Amino acid sequence: MTIVELRQYTLVPGGRDTLVALFDEHLVESQEADGARIVGQFRDLDRDDRFVWLREFPSMTDRQTALTAFYSGPVWKQHRDAANATMIDSDNVLLMRAIQPFIGYAPRDAAVPSASVFVAGLHALEGDAVADYADHFAREVRPRLGAAVLGTCQTIHEPNTFPALPVREGEDLFVWFARLDSAADLDAFAARAEAVGGPVTLLRLAPTPRSALR
Repeated sequence: MTIVELRQYTLVPGGRDTLVALFDEHLVESQEADGARIVGQFRDLDRDDRFVWLREFPSMTDRQTALTAFYSGPVWKQHRDAANATMIDSDNVLLMRAIQPFIGYAPRDAAVPSASVFVAGLHALEGDAVADYADHFAREVRPRLGAAVLGTCQTIHEPNTFPALPVREGEDLFVWFARLDSAADLDAFAARAEAVGGPVTLLRLAPTPRSALR
């Protein structure tokens, strides 16, 4: 079971560019060397204080091993003070399993296309939808979204074996990522996404220069 973390950080005023530069230069390959995969990192286009990123692990056991290695290792020790100085809150984290593995990767040093934006859709689930929504999305929602879906995930309720990094608990959410043309009418897309998939929170995102998902 591939484990995915969706991490949304609230930053100090003016801190996002500092964190993006530090993250892109120092915190991508160093995490991957310890067993994580950095799926993508993004600026939230509607919140200047928000940095959003995704990472994944082959299993919960691998997650614990990778996080222990990285956060006790030399790269994080060197850069943690500078990174933490940009952050107000780093606890808005969804722990999920991958349903549709992510696609759409590009070499990290390739130019980021200027004609597209990413949208993440977060559906809060209750009752029967917790078990059934992934199938419902694949059958009924995805074909009618009118966008290229790049990956889907759903929250899990596994014990957080690395408690130094808190995660949101007691919630059930289904999350999808899609790519849109930058000229797309986001309001119209949001209305369509809710009409076909139910109530949804949308994040409009721009990949950083070294995001693999772009």
